[in-house]
Amino acid sequence: MSMQPMPWPEPDPQVAAVIRAMYVGREAPLPVVVRDRLGELFADEEFGVAFGVRGRPGWSPGRLALITVLQMVENLTDRQAAEAVRDKLSWKYALGLELTDTGFDASVLSEFRARVVAQGLEERVLDLLLARLIGEGLLTAGGKQRTDATHVVAAVRDLSRLELAGESVRACLEALAVAAPDWVGQTLDVPVLAKRYGQRVHEWRLPSSRPARAELADVYGRDGFGLLRAVYDPASPAWLARLPAVEVLRVVLLQNYVRERDEHGREVVRRRESTVDGLPPGRQRIASPYDTDARWGTTRAAGKVWHGYKAHFSETCNDPDPAADELPNLVTNVMTTDATVNDSVMTTPIHERLDQRGLLPDEHYLDSGYPSIDLVVASAARYGITLVTPLRKNNSVQARAAGGFDSTAFTIDFDNQQATCPQGHSSAVWSPTTNLGHDVIVVQFARSTCQPCPMRQQCTTDRTGRRKLTIRPRQVHEAIQQVRAEQQTQAWQAKYARRAGVEGTISQAVNVTGTRHARYRGLNKTHLQNVFSAVAINLIRLTAYWNDNPLERTRTSHLARLAQAA
Repeated sequence: MSMQPMPWPEPDPQVAAVIRAMYVGREAPLPVVVRDRLGELFADEEFGVAFGVRGRPGWSPGRLALITVLQMVENLTDRQAAEAVRDKLSWKYALGLELTDTGFDASVLSEFRARVVAQGLEERVLDLLLARLIGEGLLTAGGKQRTDATHVVAAVRDLSRLELAGESVRACLEALAVAAPDWVGQTLDVPVLAKRYGQRVHEWRLPSSRPARAELADVYGRDGFGLLRAVYDPASPAWLARLPAVEVLRVVLLQNYVRERDEHGREVVRRRESTVDGLPPGRQRIASPYDTDARWGTTRAAGKVWHGYKAHFSETCNDPDPAADELPNLVTNVMTTDATVNDSVMTTPIHERLDQRGLLPDEHYLDSGYPSIDLVVASAARYGITLVTPLRKNNSVQARAAGGFDSTAFTIDFDNQQATCPQGHSSAVWSPTTNLGHDVIVVQFARSTCQPCPMRQQCTTDRTGRRKLTIRPRQVHEAIQQVRAEQQTQAWQAKYARRAGVEGTISQAVNVTGTRHARYRGLNKTHLQNVFSAVAINLIRLTAYWNDNPLERTRTSHLARLAQAA
Protein backbone atom coordinates (compact mmCIF):
# COMPACT_ATOMS: atom_id res chain seq x y z
CA MET A 1 0.00 0.00 0.00
CA SER A 2 1.30 3.47 -0.89
CA MET A 3 0.47 6.91 0.40
CA GLN A 4 1.03 10.32 -1.11
CA PRO A 5 0.63 12.99 1.63
CA MET A 6 -2.24 15.30 0.72
CA PRO A 7 -3.88 18.16 2.62
CA TRP A 8 -7.33 17.34 3.90
CA PRO A 9 -10.09 18.67 1.66
CA GLU A 10 -12.34 21.35 3.05
CA PRO A 11 -15.77 20.19 4.25
CA ASP A 12 -18.06 19.51 1.33
CA PRO A 13 -20.36 22.55 0.82
CA GLN A 14 -23.45 20.38 0.60
CA VAL A 15 -22.58 18.55 3.83
CA ALA A 16 -21.65 21.81 5.55
CA ALA A 17 -24.98 23.43 4.56
CA VAL A 18 -26.94 20.51 5.99
CA ILE A 19 -24.90 20.55 9.21
CA ARG A 20 -25.46 24.29 9.69
CA ALA A 21 -29.18 23.91 9.11
CA MET A 22 -29.51 20.94 11.46
CA TYR A 23 -27.68 22.56 14.37
CA VAL A 24 -28.79 26.18 14.13
CA GLY A 25 -29.27 27.43 17.69
CA ARG A 26 -27.89 24.16 19.13
CA GLU A 27 -24.47 22.82 20.06
CA ALA A 28 -22.76 21.19 17.12
CA PRO A 29 -21.54 17.60 17.65
CA LEU A 30 -17.94 16.84 18.55
CA PRO A 31 -16.65 15.97 15.03
CA VAL A 32 -17.92 19.29 13.69
CA VAL A 33 -16.47 21.33 16.57
CA VAL A 34 -13.11 19.59 16.30
CA ARG A 35 -12.87 20.24 12.55
CA ASP A 36 -13.89 23.89 12.94
CA ARG A 37 -11.51 24.53 15.84
CA LEU A 38 -8.49 22.38 14.96
CA GLY A 39 -8.78 21.88 11.20
CA GLU A 40 -6.37 19.31 9.82
CA LEU A 41 -5.29 17.93 13.20
CA PHE A 42 -3.37 14.85 12.00
CA ALA A 43 -1.46 15.54 8.80
CA ASP A 44 -0.76 12.60 6.46
CA GLU A 45 3.00 13.18 6.44
CA GLU A 46 3.14 12.47 10.19
CA PHE A 47 2.42 8.82 9.35
CA GLY A 48 4.29 8.63 6.05
CA VAL A 49 7.01 6.29 7.38
CA ALA A 50 4.36 3.59 7.88
CA PHE A 51 3.43 3.57 4.18
CA GLY A 52 5.37 2.90 1.02
CA VAL A 53 5.72 5.05 -2.06
CA ARG A 54 4.69 2.27 -4.43
CA GLY A 55 1.67 0.02 -4.60
CA ARG A 56 -2.03 0.62 -4.63
CA PRO A 57 -3.05 3.96 -3.09
CA GLY A 58 -4.28 3.74 0.47
CA TRP A 59 -6.70 5.79 2.51
CA SER A 60 -5.42 8.98 4.13
CA PRO A 61 -3.62 7.89 7.36
CA GLY A 62 -4.27 11.26 9.00
CA ARG A 63 -7.99 10.90 8.50
CA LEU A 64 -7.85 7.25 9.60
CA ALA A 65 -6.25 8.49 12.81
CA LEU A 66 -9.14 10.89 13.39
CA ILE A 67 -11.63 8.11 12.58
CA THR A 68 -9.96 5.92 15.22
CA VAL A 69 -10.26 8.74 17.77
CA LEU A 70 -13.94 9.24 16.92
CA GLN A 71 -14.35 5.49 17.19
CA MET A 72 -13.08 5.74 20.80
CA VAL A 73 -15.31 8.73 21.52
CA GLU A 74 -18.39 6.65 20.67
CA ASN A 75 -16.89 3.27 21.70
CA LEU A 76 -17.58 1.69 18.29
CA THR A 77 -16.31 -1.49 16.71
CA ASP A 78 -14.37 -1.32 13.44
CA ARG A 79 -17.48 -2.23 11.46
CA GLN A 80 -19.54 0.41 13.24
CA ALA A 81 -16.83 3.03 12.68
CA ALA A 82 -16.63 2.21 8.97
CA GLU A 83 -20.42 2.48 8.78
CA ALA A 84 -20.33 5.84 10.59
CA VAL A 85 -17.96 7.17 7.91
CA ARG A 86 -20.58 6.25 5.32
CA ASP A 87 -23.76 7.49 7.01
CA LYS A 88 -22.91 10.14 9.65
CA LEU A 89 -22.93 13.68 8.31
CA SER A 90 -20.87 14.99 11.24
CA TRP A 91 -18.10 12.49 10.45
CA LYS A 92 -18.19 13.37 6.73
CA TYR A 93 -17.89 17.04 7.68
CA ALA A 94 -14.88 16.41 9.94
CA LEU A 95 -13.14 14.27 7.32
CA GLY A 96 -13.93 16.49 4.35
CA LEU A 97 -15.85 13.75 2.52
CA GLU A 98 -18.49 14.29 -0.11
CA LEU A 99 -22.07 13.36 0.64
CA THR A 100 -21.88 10.42 -1.79
CA ASP A 101 -18.55 9.05 -0.50
CA THR A 102 -18.87 5.31 0.14
CA GLY A 103 -16.07 5.07 2.73
CA PHE A 104 -13.94 1.95 3.07
CA ASP A 105 -13.98 -1.62 4.29
CA ALA A 106 -13.65 -2.10 8.05
CA SER A 107 -10.42 -4.08 7.58
CA VAL A 108 -8.65 -0.83 6.61
CA LEU A 109 -8.72 0.27 10.26
CA SER A 110 -7.02 -2.92 11.39
CA GLU A 111 -4.34 -2.54 8.72
CA PHE A 112 -3.80 1.09 9.72
CA ARG A 113 -3.27 0.13 13.38
CA ALA A 114 -0.85 -2.63 12.41
CA ARG A 115 1.26 -0.21 10.37
CA VAL A 116 1.24 2.42 13.13
CA VAL A 117 2.37 -0.13 15.72
CA ALA A 118 5.02 -1.60 13.40
CA GLN A 119 6.66 1.83 13.08
CA GLY A 120 6.29 2.76 16.77
CA LEU A 121 3.88 5.62 16.05
CA GLU A 122 1.36 4.77 18.77
CA GLU A 123 1.80 8.11 20.57
CA ARG A 124 1.96 10.33 17.49
CA VAL A 125 -1.72 11.38 17.71
CA LEU A 126 -1.36 12.47 21.35
CA ASP A 127 1.90 14.30 20.57
CA LEU A 128 0.25 16.19 17.71
CA LEU A 129 -2.79 17.17 19.76
CA LEU A 130 -0.74 18.33 22.75
CA ALA A 131 1.63 20.34 20.53
CA ARG A 132 -1.39 22.01 18.94
CA LEU A 133 -2.90 22.82 22.34
CA ILE A 134 0.41 24.28 23.54
CA GLY A 135 0.40 26.50 20.46
CA GLU A 136 -3.19 27.54 21.20
CA GLY A 137 -2.27 28.45 24.78
CA LEU A 138 -4.50 25.76 26.28
CA LEU A 139 -1.52 23.87 27.75
CA THR A 140 1.72 25.04 29.31
CA ALA A 141 4.56 23.56 31.30
CA GLY A 142 4.52 23.94 35.07
CA GLY A 143 1.41 23.94 37.16
CA LYS A 144 -0.06 20.80 38.65
CA GLN A 145 -0.62 17.31 37.27
CA ARG A 146 -1.81 14.02 38.74
CA THR A 147 -1.37 10.40 37.74
CA ASP A 148 -3.13 7.14 38.47
CA ALA A 149 -3.38 3.69 36.91
CA THR A 150 -6.14 1.26 36.09
CA HIS A 151 -6.12 -2.39 35.14
CA VAL A 152 -6.79 -3.47 31.55
CA VAL A 153 -8.13 -6.96 30.93
CA ALA A 154 -6.51 -8.71 27.96
CA ALA A 155 -8.59 -9.56 24.89
CA VAL A 156 -8.08 -13.30 25.39
CA ARG A 157 -9.68 -15.96 27.54
CA ASP A 158 -8.22 -16.65 30.98
CA LEU A 159 -6.64 -20.11 31.01
CA SER A 160 -5.57 -22.43 33.80
CA ARG A 161 -2.14 -24.07 33.52
CA LEU A 162 -3.78 -27.21 32.17
CA GLU A 163 -5.77 -25.28 29.57
CA LEU A 164 -2.70 -23.24 28.63
CA ALA A 165 -0.70 -26.38 27.87
CA GLY A 166 -3.42 -27.91 25.72
CA GLU A 167 -4.27 -24.67 23.90
CA SER A 168 -0.58 -23.97 23.16
CA VAL A 169 -0.24 -27.37 21.47
CA ARG A 170 -3.47 -26.76 19.54
CA ALA A 171 -2.38 -23.25 18.45
CA CYS A 172 0.95 -24.63 17.21
CA LEU A 173 -0.79 -27.40 15.26
CA GLU A 174 -3.13 -24.86 13.67
CA ALA A 175 -0.23 -22.63 12.63
CA LEU A 176 1.67 -25.59 11.14
CA ALA A 177 -1.44 -26.80 9.32
CA VAL A 178 -1.71 -23.41 7.62
CA ALA A 179 2.00 -22.89 6.93
CA ALA A 180 3.01 -26.44 5.94
CA PRO A 181 -0.06 -28.69 5.40
CA ASP A 182 1.91 -31.27 3.39
CA TRP A 183 4.55 -31.59 6.09
CA VAL A 184 1.88 -32.01 8.77
CA GLY A 185 0.11 -34.71 6.78
CA GLN A 186 3.34 -36.64 6.14
CA THR A 187 4.96 -36.26 9.57
CA LEU A 188 2.24 -36.21 12.23
CA ASP A 189 -0.58 -38.58 13.19
CA VAL A 190 -3.28 -36.21 12.01
CA PRO A 191 -6.40 -38.30 12.93
CA VAL A 192 -5.26 -38.75 16.54
CA LEU A 193 -4.19 -35.13 16.96
CA ALA A 194 -7.35 -33.82 15.28
CA LYS A 195 -9.51 -35.79 17.71
CA ARG A 196 -7.65 -34.36 20.70
CA TYR A 197 -7.02 -30.81 19.45
CA GLY A 198 -9.76 -30.25 16.91
CA GLN A 199 -11.62 -27.93 19.30
CA ARG A 200 -10.42 -25.18 21.58
CA VAL A 201 -9.77 -26.43 25.07
CA HIS A 202 -12.57 -24.35 26.62
CA GLU A 203 -15.17 -25.80 24.25
CA TRP A 204 -15.31 -29.13 26.06
CA ARG A 205 -15.40 -30.02 29.74
CA LEU A 206 -12.08 -30.95 31.28
CA PRO A 207 -12.06 -33.92 33.70
CA SER A 208 -12.93 -32.98 37.27
CA SER A 209 -10.89 -35.54 39.20
CA ARG A 210 -7.32 -34.73 40.13
CA PRO A 211 -5.80 -37.97 38.74
CA ALA A 212 -7.59 -37.53 35.41
CA ARG A 213 -6.46 -33.91 35.11
CA ALA A 214 -2.88 -34.90 35.96
CA GLU A 215 -2.97 -37.60 33.28
CA LEU A 216 -4.32 -35.11 30.71
CA ALA A 217 -1.56 -32.64 31.64
CA ASP A 218 1.03 -35.35 30.99
CA VAL A 219 -0.59 -36.09 27.62
CA TYR A 220 -0.40 -32.42 26.63
CA GLY A 221 3.25 -32.34 27.67
CA ARG A 222 4.19 -35.47 25.70
CA ASP A 223 2.31 -34.24 22.63
CA GLY A 224 3.97 -30.84 22.87
CA PHE A 225 7.51 -32.19 23.16
CA GLY A 226 6.81 -34.72 20.40
CA LEU A 227 5.62 -31.92 18.14
CA LEU A 228 8.74 -29.87 18.83
CA ARG A 229 10.98 -32.87 18.10
CA ALA A 230 9.31 -33.23 14.73
CA VAL A 231 9.67 -29.51 13.95
CA TYR A 232 13.35 -29.38 14.97
CA ASP A 233 14.22 -32.63 13.20
CA PRO A 234 17.02 -32.01 10.65
CA ALA A 235 14.81 -33.47 7.93
CA SER A 236 12.11 -30.84 8.54
CA PRO A 237 12.20 -27.41 6.86
CA ALA A 238 14.29 -25.06 9.01
CA TRP A 239 11.81 -22.22 8.69
CA LEU A 240 9.17 -24.13 10.63
CA ALA A 241 11.06 -23.50 13.87
CA ARG A 242 10.78 -19.76 13.28
CA LEU A 243 6.99 -19.73 13.35
CA PRO A 244 5.79 -17.65 16.34
CA ALA A 245 3.43 -20.40 17.51
CA VAL A 246 6.29 -22.88 17.66
CA GLU A 247 8.36 -20.57 19.84
CA VAL A 248 5.38 -19.94 22.10
CA LEU A 249 4.87 -23.67 22.56
CA ARG A 250 8.55 -24.15 23.35
CA VAL A 251 8.47 -21.47 26.06
CA VAL A 252 5.17 -22.72 27.54
CA LEU A 253 6.54 -26.25 27.82
CA LEU A 254 9.78 -24.99 29.34
CA GLN A 255 7.85 -22.99 31.93
CA ASN A 256 5.37 -25.72 32.84
CA TYR A 257 7.03 -29.11 32.29
CA VAL A 258 10.11 -31.08 33.28
CA ARG A 259 11.73 -33.84 31.22
CA GLU A 260 13.55 -36.55 33.18
CA ARG A 261 14.96 -40.05 32.75
CA ASP A 262 13.53 -42.92 34.77
CA GLU A 263 15.55 -45.84 36.17
CA HIS A 264 15.40 -47.54 32.76
CA GLY A 265 16.73 -44.50 30.92
CA ARG A 266 13.40 -43.66 29.32
CA GLU A 267 12.29 -40.05 28.99
CA VAL A 268 9.48 -39.05 31.33
CA VAL A 269 7.52 -35.81 30.92
CA ARG A 270 5.76 -34.45 33.97
CA ARG A 271 4.22 -31.15 34.95
CA ARG A 272 6.45 -28.74 36.84
CA GLU A 273 5.50 -28.34 40.51
CA SER A 274 6.14 -25.00 42.17
CA THR A 275 7.21 -26.48 45.51
CA VAL A 276 9.62 -29.01 43.95
CA ASP A 277 10.81 -27.68 40.61
CA GLY A 278 9.97 -23.99 40.89
CA LEU A 279 8.06 -21.83 38.43
CA PRO A 280 9.21 -18.75 36.51
CA PRO A 281 8.31 -15.38 38.07
CA GLY A 282 4.93 -14.02 37.02
CA ARG A 283 6.48 -11.21 34.95
CA GLN A 284 8.06 -13.81 32.63
CA ARG A 285 5.33 -16.44 32.54
CA ILE A 286 3.24 -16.69 29.37
CA ALA A 287 -0.45 -16.95 30.27
CA SER A 288 -1.99 -17.26 26.79
CA PRO A 289 -0.63 -18.47 23.44
CA TYR A 290 -2.62 -15.72 21.72
CA ASP A 291 -1.30 -12.75 23.72
CA THR A 292 2.20 -13.42 24.96
CA ASP A 293 2.58 -9.93 26.47
CA ALA A 294 -0.33 -10.18 28.91
CA ARG A 295 0.42 -11.19 32.50
CA TRP A 296 -1.47 -11.94 35.69
CA GLY A 297 -1.52 -8.96 38.05
CA THR A 298 -2.79 -8.27 41.55
CA THR A 299 -3.47 -5.23 43.71
CA ARG A 300 -2.88 -5.68 47.40
CA ALA A 301 -5.23 -2.96 48.58
CA ALA A 302 -8.29 -4.01 46.58
CA GLY A 303 -7.43 -7.68 46.23
CA LYS A 304 -8.03 -7.43 42.48
CA VAL A 305 -6.64 -10.20 40.25
CA TRP A 306 -6.67 -9.84 36.47
CA HIS A 307 -4.93 -11.02 33.33
CA GLY A 308 -3.68 -8.24 31.10
CA TYR A 309 -2.09 -4.82 31.47
CA LYS A 310 -1.95 -1.54 33.38
CA ALA A 311 -2.64 1.90 31.94
CA HIS A 312 -1.22 5.02 33.64
CA PHE A 313 -3.00 8.31 32.86
CA SER A 314 -1.55 11.73 33.71
CA GLU A 315 -3.61 14.92 33.48
CA THR A 316 -3.46 18.60 34.37
CA CYS A 317 -5.25 19.75 37.54
CA ASN A 318 -4.46 23.44 37.89
CA ASP A 319 -6.29 25.92 40.07
CA PRO A 320 -8.85 27.96 38.10
CA ASP A 321 -7.80 31.46 37.13
CA PRO A 322 -10.43 33.92 38.44
CA ALA A 323 -9.61 36.32 35.61
CA ALA A 324 -10.08 33.75 32.82
CA ASP A 325 -12.24 30.85 31.74
CA GLU A 326 -11.69 27.63 33.64
CA LEU A 327 -9.64 25.40 31.35
CA PRO A 328 -10.45 21.70 31.18
CA ASN A 329 -8.17 19.13 32.74
CA LEU A 330 -6.35 17.50 29.82
CA VAL A 331 -4.56 14.15 29.59
CA THR A 332 -0.86 14.78 29.00
CA ASN A 333 0.58 11.29 29.05
CA VAL A 334 -0.35 7.60 28.84
CA MET A 335 1.91 4.68 29.73
CA THR A 336 0.99 1.01 29.29
CA THR A 337 2.73 -1.92 30.95
CA ASP A 338 1.97 -5.55 31.60
CA ALA A 339 0.06 -6.23 34.80
CA THR A 340 3.12 -7.22 36.85
CA VAL A 341 4.99 -3.91 36.59
CA ASN A 342 5.03 -2.02 39.89
CA ASP A 343 3.78 1.57 39.85
CA SER A 344 6.98 2.77 41.52
CA VAL A 345 9.11 2.05 38.44
CA MET A 346 6.84 4.21 36.26
CA THR A 347 7.39 7.57 37.96
CA THR A 348 10.67 8.32 36.18
CA PRO A 349 9.47 7.19 32.69
CA ILE A 350 6.38 9.39 33.09
CA HIS A 351 8.57 12.40 33.90
CA GLU A 352 10.87 11.65 30.99
CA ARG A 353 7.93 11.52 28.57
CA LEU A 354 6.45 14.75 29.92
CA ASP A 355 9.86 16.39 29.58
CA GLN A 356 10.01 15.35 25.92
CA ARG A 357 6.62 16.99 25.36
CA GLY A 358 7.63 20.15 27.24
CA LEU A 359 4.89 19.60 29.81
CA LEU A 360 6.71 18.93 33.06
CA PRO A 361 4.61 20.05 36.06
CA ASP A 362 5.80 21.93 39.13
CA GLU A 363 3.79 19.61 41.36
CA HIS A 364 2.91 16.00 40.62
CA TYR A 365 0.17 14.34 42.68
CA LEU A 366 0.53 10.58 43.09
CA ASP A 367 -0.75 7.83 45.35
CA SER A 368 1.60 5.91 47.65
CA GLY A 369 2.30 3.21 45.06
CA TYR A 370 4.38 5.48 42.81
CA PRO A 371 7.01 7.22 44.94
CA SER A 372 9.96 6.40 47.13
CA ILE A 373 12.03 8.91 49.03
CA ASP A 374 14.74 8.48 46.37
CA LEU A 375 12.24 9.49 43.68
CA VAL A 376 11.12 12.48 45.73
CA VAL A 377 14.72 13.70 45.94
CA ALA A 378 15.64 12.78 42.34
CA SER A 379 12.51 14.40 40.82
CA ALA A 380 13.24 17.66 42.62
CA ALA A 381 16.92 17.60 41.66
CA ARG A 382 16.57 16.54 38.02
CA TYR A 383 13.27 18.11 36.95
CA GLY A 384 12.35 20.57 39.69
CA ILE A 385 9.17 18.59 40.37
CA THR A 386 7.66 18.40 43.83
CA LEU A 387 6.02 15.01 44.35
CA VAL A 388 2.90 15.49 46.45
CA THR A 389 2.43 11.96 47.68
CA PRO A 390 2.21 10.06 50.97
CA LEU A 391 5.36 8.17 51.84
CA ARG A 392 4.86 4.75 53.32
CA LYS A 393 5.00 4.56 57.08
CA ASN A 394 7.97 3.38 59.10
CA ASN A 395 7.29 -0.33 59.56
CA SER A 396 10.05 -1.11 62.04
CA VAL A 397 9.18 -3.09 65.17
CA GLN A 398 9.65 0.02 67.29
CA ALA A 399 7.42 2.15 65.07
CA ARG A 400 4.63 -0.42 65.17
CA ALA A 401 4.82 -0.56 68.96
CA ALA A 402 3.10 2.46 70.48
CA GLY A 403 5.75 2.85 73.19
CA GLY A 404 8.83 1.90 71.18
CA PHE A 405 11.71 4.14 70.14
CA ASP A 406 11.82 4.26 66.36
CA SER A 407 14.50 6.00 64.31
CA THR A 408 12.87 9.42 64.76
CA ALA A 409 13.64 9.26 68.48
CA PHE A 410 17.38 9.34 67.74
CA THR A 411 19.41 12.48 67.03
CA ILE A 412 21.59 12.01 63.95
CA ASP A 413 24.79 14.07 63.68
CA PHE A 414 26.03 13.59 60.13
CA ASP A 415 28.95 15.97 60.57
CA ASN A 416 30.45 13.91 63.41
CA GLN A 417 29.06 10.60 62.08
CA GLN A 418 27.31 9.77 65.30
CA ALA A 419 23.78 9.06 66.59
CA THR A 420 22.44 9.82 70.06
CA CYS A 421 19.72 7.67 71.63
CA PRO A 422 16.80 9.04 73.71
CA GLN A 423 18.81 8.30 76.87
CA GLY A 424 21.69 10.49 75.70
CA HIS A 425 24.15 7.72 74.77
CA SER A 426 26.27 7.97 71.61
CA SER A 427 26.67 5.29 68.94
CA ALA A 428 29.81 3.20 68.62
CA VAL A 429 29.74 2.27 64.91
CA TRP A 430 28.97 4.39 61.81
CA SER A 431 29.27 2.20 58.69
CA PRO A 432 28.27 3.38 55.17
CA THR A 433 27.22 0.48 52.93
CA THR A 434 24.61 -0.50 50.33
CA ASN A 435 21.34 -2.36 50.72
CA LEU A 436 19.20 -3.45 47.76
CA GLY A 437 21.05 -1.01 45.54
CA HIS A 438 20.61 1.98 47.85
CA ASP A 439 23.27 3.81 49.85
CA VAL A 440 22.61 3.38 53.58
CA ILE A 441 24.42 3.94 56.87
CA VAL A 442 24.38 1.27 59.55
CA VAL A 443 24.62 2.75 63.05
CA GLN A 444 25.25 0.53 66.06
CA PHE A 445 25.40 1.17 69.78
CA ALA A 446 27.82 -0.65 72.07
CA ARG A 447 26.58 -3.70 73.95
CA SER A 448 27.94 -2.24 77.16
CA THR A 449 25.72 0.80 76.59
CA CYS A 450 22.49 -1.01 75.70
CA GLN A 451 22.40 -4.02 78.02
CA PRO A 452 22.22 -2.13 81.35
CA CYS A 453 19.84 0.49 79.89
CA PRO A 454 16.42 0.42 81.69
CA MET A 455 14.67 1.29 78.36
CA ARG A 456 16.22 -1.56 76.39
CA GLN A 457 12.94 -3.50 75.99
CA GLN A 458 11.34 -0.46 74.34
CA CYS A 459 14.37 0.11 72.12
CA THR A 460 15.58 -3.21 70.70
CA THR A 461 14.65 -6.87 70.37
CA ASP A 462 18.05 -7.82 69.00
CA ARG A 463 19.46 -10.99 70.55
CA THR A 464 22.80 -9.33 71.21
CA GLY A 465 21.05 -6.65 73.23
CA ARG A 466 22.43 -3.75 71.19
CA ARG A 467 20.44 -1.25 69.12
CA LYS A 468 21.09 -0.96 65.40
CA LEU A 469 19.79 1.70 63.02
CA THR A 470 19.79 1.76 59.25
CA ILE A 471 19.48 5.30 57.93
CA ARG A 472 19.86 6.94 54.54
CA PRO A 473 22.51 9.53 53.58
CA ARG A 474 22.00 13.04 54.88
CA GLN A 475 20.04 14.55 51.99
CA VAL A 476 17.64 11.62 51.80
CA HIS A 477 17.30 11.27 55.58
CA GLU A 478 16.39 14.91 56.00
CA ALA A 479 13.91 14.70 53.12
CA ILE A 480 12.21 11.73 54.80
CA GLN A 481 11.81 13.63 58.05
CA GLN A 482 10.50 16.72 56.29
CA VAL A 483 7.97 14.90 54.09
CA ARG A 484 6.63 12.73 56.90
CA ALA A 485 6.24 15.75 59.13
CA GLU A 486 4.35 17.64 56.40
CA GLN A 487 2.02 14.70 55.82
CA GLN A 488 0.70 14.98 59.35
CA THR A 489 -0.61 18.52 58.83
CA GLN A 490 -4.19 19.30 57.83
CA ALA A 491 -2.96 21.73 55.18
CA TRP A 492 -1.01 18.98 53.41
CA GLN A 493 -3.92 16.56 53.59
CA ALA A 494 -6.28 19.16 52.14
CA LYS A 495 -3.78 19.82 49.37
CA TYR A 496 -3.36 16.12 48.61
CA ALA A 497 -7.14 15.73 48.16
CA ARG A 498 -6.58 17.12 44.65
CA ARG A 499 -5.13 13.73 43.59
CA ALA A 500 -8.51 12.00 43.94
CA GLY A 501 -9.82 13.87 40.90
CA VAL A 502 -7.81 11.66 38.54
CA GLU A 503 -10.16 8.81 39.40
CA GLY A 504 -12.85 10.70 37.49
CA THR A 505 -10.62 10.60 34.42
CA ILE A 506 -10.12 6.87 34.87
CA SER A 507 -13.89 6.49 35.16
CA GLN A 508 -14.41 8.50 31.96
CA ALA A 509 -11.84 6.41 30.11
CA VAL A 510 -13.53 3.22 31.29
CA ASN A 511 -17.16 4.21 30.76
CA VAL A 512 -16.79 6.19 27.52
CA THR A 513 -13.96 4.51 25.64
CA GLY A 514 -13.91 1.05 27.24
CA THR A 515 -10.32 1.34 28.40
CA ARG A 516 -10.57 -1.41 31.00
CA HIS A 517 -10.98 -4.09 28.32
CA ALA A 518 -8.33 -4.39 25.63
CA ARG A 519 -9.70 -4.30 22.10
CA TYR A 520 -6.54 -5.78 20.60
CA ARG A 521 -3.84 -8.29 21.49
CA GLY A 522 -0.32 -7.41 22.52
CA LEU A 523 1.24 -4.67 24.61
CA ASN A 524 1.88 -2.25 21.74
CA LYS A 525 -1.65 -2.41 20.35
CA THR A 526 -3.13 -2.11 23.83
CA HIS A 527 -0.98 0.99 24.32
CA LEU A 528 -2.27 2.34 21.01
CA GLN A 529 -5.83 1.86 22.28
CA ASN A 530 -5.03 3.72 25.50
CA VAL A 531 -3.39 6.61 23.64
CA PHE A 532 -6.33 7.04 21.28
CA SER A 533 -8.65 6.85 24.29
CA ALA A 534 -6.69 9.70 25.90
CA VAL A 535 -7.03 11.80 22.74
CA ALA A 536 -10.76 11.04 22.69
CA ILE A 537 -11.13 12.20 26.31
CA ASN A 538 -9.25 15.41 25.54
CA LEU A 539 -11.46 16.16 22.53
CA ILE A 540 -14.61 15.51 24.58
CA ARG A 541 -13.42 17.94 27.24
CA LEU A 542 -12.28 20.53 24.72
CA THR A 543 -15.62 20.38 22.93
CA ALA A 544 -17.41 21.03 26.22
CA TYR A 545 -15.03 23.95 26.88
CA TRP A 546 -15.56 25.46 23.45
CA ASN A 547 -19.33 25.08 23.87
CA ASP A 548 -19.09 26.98 27.19
CA ASN A 549 -20.13 23.99 29.25
CA PRO A 550 -18.65 24.28 32.78
CA LEU A 551 -16.55 21.50 34.25
CA GLU A 552 -18.62 18.72 35.75
CA ARG A 553 -18.45 18.41 39.49
CA THR A 554 -18.56 15.19 41.48
CA ARG A 555 -22.20 14.26 41.90
CA THR A 556 -23.47 14.27 45.46
CA SER A 557 -26.67 12.60 46.60
CA HIS A 558 -29.40 14.65 48.26
CA LEU A 559 -28.84 12.75 51.51
CA ALA A 560 -25.11 13.49 51.42
CA ARG A 561 -25.81 17.19 50.91
CA LEU A 562 -28.03 17.22 53.98
CA ALA A 563 -25.26 15.52 55.97
CA GLN A 564 -22.75 18.13 54.81
CA ALA A 565 -25.08 20.98 55.76
CA ALA A 566 -25.77 19.57 59.23
